[in-house]
Amino acid sequence: MDVSQLRTVVHVAELGSLSKAAGRLRIAQPALSRQVRMLEEELGLRLFERHGRGMVPTERGREVVAHASRVLAEIEALRANAAGPGSALAGHVAVGVPPTVADMVSVPLVAAFRAQHPAVLVQLVSAYTGYLLDWLYRGEVDVAVLYDPRASRALRTEPLMRESLFLIGPPDAGLSADRPVRFADLARMPLLLASPRHGLRNVLDQFAEEAGIVLDVGVETDSYTALKDLVRHGYGRTILPLAPIRADVAAGRLTAAPIVDPAPTRRLVLCYPSDRPVSRAAEFAGDRLRAIMADPARRRP
Repeated sequence: MDVSQLRTVVHVAELGSLSKAAGRLRIAQPALSRQVRMLEEELGLRLFERHGRGMVPTERGREVVAHASRVLAEIEALRANAAGPGSALAGHVAVGVPPTVADMVSVPLVAAFRAQHPAVLVQLVSAYTGYLLDWLYRGEVDVAVLYDPRASRALRTEPLMRESLFLIGPPDAGLSADRPVRFADLARMPLLLASPRHGLRNVLDQFAEEAGIVLDVGVETDSYTALKDLVRHGYGRTILPLAPIRADVAAGRLTAAPIVDPAPTRRLVLCYPSDRPVSRAAEFAGDRLRAIMADPARRRP
């Protein structure tokens, strides 16, 4: 086997498609198919299930992909050490962020890579905490911003920030910054929330349990855009930090009010895997994420 074969199986597993992997790697699809087939023959096992929608790793294939990811990370670390700490970076980095954070960090993060390390292919993965955590464990994401995941020896975490959560409603809801809503009153409101795979939902469920109430959740959606659209059209209210929707509030598309007694907050943490090497590109991404989220101007509602 060679490095190109390992790189191919990692990208095919990540994208679920030979054609998409060929586009990313800028290699003809038949050549990638041949690399996968040669590696399967050498290892004596099938790495992928082929179907009409693409390719999915088999159970043994996932193990091979995890090993291949670690090997590629070691190779990148070797090259980076040989080049010296001040050299420009190259390669690929996958950065995971929740949808409510993506709007805040995407542009400044990509701008930092373009300015200092333009040869790095930056993959922004926007998903809820439960999914990002799974992908971080499996090596499909190199660094992630998560809603305070449970402590794990497989993770190295650093606190980033703590945000207050607000009740968000449609334009005619009458919500405003100078009229706080008591947390207990949320029990009498139809709510639209993310599924329990989202760390923010877990925060709210925990506050509700401590307050002795049950939240009336009529719709669960793991689409941030759908969540905002449903609220805007009057199907209920939701609970979010203000920063990612400040443009909607300023334009009058949504309204917001603080929640008190108690005031729910969420803690965002930066997470790296602790069971495999972290590339210099992932470390750079983490440094920039830390700086972006520490900037008060970017968090101001």
